[in-house]
Amino acid sequence: MDLKQEVELWIADDPDEKTAQQLQEWLNTNNEAQLRASFSGFLQFGTAGLRGPIRPGPSGMNRAVVGRAAAGIAAYMRERNLSSVVIGRDARHGSEDFTFETAEIMSGAGMKVFVLPRPLPTPVLAFATNELKCDVGIMVTASHNPPQDNGYKVYLGGTVDGIHYRGSQIVSPTDEAIAEKIASINSLKSQPRGKVWTIVGEEVVHKYVGITASLAHRPGNLKIVYTAMHGVGTETLQHVFYKAGFPQPILVDAQSKPDPDFPTVAFPNPEEPGAIDLALETARNFDADLVIANDPDADRCAAAVKDPILGWRMLRGDELGVVLGETIARETTSGILANSIVSSSILKKIAGHYDHEFKETLTGFKWLAKIEGLTFGYEEALGYAVDAITVNDKDGISAAIKLAQIATDLANQNKTILDLLDEVWQRHGFHATEQISIRLQNLSQVGQIMGNLRSNSPEEIAGRKVESIDDLNQPKDGLPPTDGLRLWLAGGIRIIIRPSGTEAKMKCYIEVIEKDSQLAQVVLDQLRAPLKELLQ
Repeated sequence: MDLKQEVELWIADDPDEKTAQQLQEWLNTNNEAQLRASFSGFLQFGTAGLRGPIRPGPSGMNRAVVGRAAAGIAAYMRERNLSSVVIGRDARHGSEDFTFETAEIMSGAGMKVFVLPRPLPTPVLAFATNELKCDVGIMVTASHNPPQDNGYKVYLGGTVDGIHYRGSQIVSPTDEAIAEKIASINSLKSQPRGKVWTIVGEEVVHKYVGITASLAHRPGNLKIVYTAMHGVGTETLQHVFYKAGFPQPILVDAQSKPDPDFPTVAFPNPEEPGAIDLALETARNFDADLVIANDPDADRCAAAVKDPILGWRMLRGDELGVVLGETIARETTSGILANSIVSSSILKKIAGHYDHEFKETLTGFKWLAKIEGLTFGYEEALGYAVDAITVNDKDGISAAIKLAQIATDLANQNKTILDLLDEVWQRHGFHATEQISIRLQNLSQVGQIMGNLRSNSPEEIAGRKVESIDDLNQPKDGLPPTDGLRLWLAGGIRIIIRPSGTEAKMKCYIEVIEKDSQLAQVVLDQLRAPLKELLQ
């Protein structure tokens, strides 16, 4: 079939007049560049669901693609006698349209459909999936992606295909089974549509707020600056702080309300350089004690502290993992602490110090959420589960109130978060971690780079001998296979290289353990340039 025919067939089946008209206009004006960008294959469905730019045609996020995805999920559900779904959304462009497109298709398929009352954080959807005893949860969000993107995350409620999900995100082979069903939907117009669904009452949101607020019992008077990064976190976080009796956080006004254009940040991810500059400026203006940031769908949490030498600085994801992990390990007599393989090795040592069990998983909270009885889990990309019973996923709101409690308790002892970190470093050595990311032109380069690294493995990096290499595609530690390499360098340096799960990006994670931060910094400085070269 030629491109023109493909486009015409898609236009005839598109439920959205606007995207159909856009495609027709490109056809009329022979705009082949735009048409090819929109018809370069169907947007891939994986464990992270769908994610991509908002544009017409099968290669973008639009109602036609979302409707087919919903129809595919409904077919997957029917095959397994699953009959109920709850749908949540953030405030991005298209999120509301995609929510009700999904609701209509699910209703038409005979499912019992619940829709969250308004744009809300992803953790509220994960909570609602269990609270409403739904078989499936769908969250319309692109998390911390750029403004032009949107996405679609899928949660399962119970045990499906032998995997105990309990309100967590899908893993393989579930994604492949759903992708197969989506691929078999030839026509969206032939799918029945319904208009029967229940808008979830505020009591579900209130219950989430109440349980999350109960994680903090000892309010103080710290001045905490908060940014929602133009996302949906502000209102829910304010309610949690109020219910817990904590002072209301000082908002970064320019970023406190949902805005799908994310006007003050180039990239709405707290990890990205410059993203929390406005929050730090607010902290300096108010002489604050702590900065807390969520990403736009509030499932991640970041923090910045006032360093006596460096001034205000953001904590690395691993540092915040230490702060939360050390505190939770002290508070509990027994439990399971866990992190992903690319996170620091420090949590394992903390677990050992307090006689707690420790587990390591592949990258992605979908894996951490499958650990039965998880007490605390984290991944270095700012994802934390401080209350996995309530939300079986990363939750930036519960992490924020827990962090506020920790900072308050430390202040009452005339200590800071940095003092707590120093205690851990003195006990186990300073664990320096750093991530290097290289953006690629397209996903095909990932295979070339990984193939090259496997066939031409380096013998030394920055003058340090590569002592051993683990191919994570052929794991020896009981974990499922994943595309990545773990290199061990002389001096106990660990390096993990893997492609990003959601973007055309190569990632490299470094861990250096030294007596103090200065020695570690010297080693990191030596490794940075050679590793960037290796990733290219």
